[in-house]
Amino acid sequence: MSSTSFLCQRCNKPLKISQELWAMQRRSLEAQHHASPSPKMPVSGKLQARTSRRQHPDRGRTSQESACCTFTLLGEPSTQRTLDSIQNTILETFEIVSGQKDVEHPLCVDCMDGLLEELDAQLTLVEADNQKYKSFVERESLVSEEEREALHVELRAELQSLEQEEARLAQELKDMDQQHARIEAELKAAEAESRELEQQEEQHWKDYAALTMEQLELTDELSSLENRLAHAQGQLQYLSKTDILNITFTILDDGPLGIINNFRLGRLPRIQVEWKEINAAWGQTAFLLFTLSKIAGLQFQRYQLVPRGDHSYIKSLTDDGMLLLFSDGSHNVFYDNKFDRGMKAFLDCLQQLVKVLEKEEGIFLPYRIHVKGGMLEDATGSGECYSIRTHLNTEEEWAKALKFMLTNLKLILAWASSRYYCKT
Repeated sequence: MSSTSFLCQRCNKPLKISQELWAMQRRSLEAQHHASPSPKMPVSGKLQARTSRRQHPDRGRTSQESACCTFTLLGEPSTQRTLDSIQNTILETFEIVSGQKDVEHPLCVDCMDGLLEELDAQLTLVEADNQKYKSFVERESLVSEEEREALHVELRAELQSLEQEEARLAQELKDMDQQHARIEAELKAAEAESRELEQQEEQHWKDYAALTMEQLELTDELSSLENRLAHAQGQLQYLSKTDILNITFTILDDGPLGIINNFRLGRLPRIQVEWKEINAAWGQTAFLLFTLSKIAGLQFQRYQLVPRGDHSYIKSLTDDGMLLLFSDGSHNVFYDNKFDRGMKAFLDCLQQLVKVLEKEEGIFLPYRIHVKGGMLEDATGSGECYSIRTHLNTEEEWAKALKFMLTNLKLILAWASSRYYCKT
């Protein structure tokens, strides 16, 4: 048995061909082989003969042979194939590929049953349509000319009505198209407006974020300013209760020498103070008297204080002379000098301030000042006087006079502190 396989046209399942069909096909091939010309015939002649046979495929065949050859075998595994069978196979393949021949494929039993059922259903539908057509023809033959004319009139009227309805619907469609175009234009305008609004919203949120950030920065700055203001107010309250004069100027008079801001004013044989320290003490003393005069609103007569540290001096307003409040120790104690005249002028300025305080505030100091002689008198004690000059004076008396002067300034300083700076 040949191993050539056939597939079903619909389900593509392999088909098992019966022995009778194989025998019929083998006889047909043998008949073709005996009827063919000798192998020495040219190929063109064989093709002509095959073509002539294809023009009359059923001539000389039995019904069984025609039935078994309604599909084409493309190959056989047998090695005894002739040149004619190979040419026939090639020619049939070419006709199939070129569309000159319709190929009929075999079907399996199940697919054949299904095909028959479909053909039965189609046949039933065709018979129903044929019956309807026959009944319509019979009914048409029974209708008279008047009825047919009336039916035509009715149909024409209905057709006219339908045409009018079609025209109306066409107009409505045109109107709908116009309305659709208008709505589409409005939609585009709305979309453009929506995009613009979205851009405005985005810009609004950007501005809002920027303003929020600015608000946060201003809030932080305000908080910082409030903290600084609270600190400044605390400092102001602290400073308002602080005696700035007592902090700036510290006078000690309980020792052998008067001391102002840790600088000793004066010297003794057993306590040799350098002149640089004495000059610095005189500068602090001049600055204190200058400050007290500003607090009391006093303008000195005849003199002008110029506090300049350890090189302070007093400027005379009468002869434009400069009276020194510093020395290097080289002055002659036996002659009147600018250092002595400067200390005497300082006593004159201090006496002017004391007179104002005695007149306006009723303050009396323990050491009376004698400007003309440059002396300070112990009014509440021994009543002795001590010169503030170095001319024909000893270091002990000069140091004591300077100490009395600082004591008077200390009392005036206490009055100024309680009068102008002590606030509770």
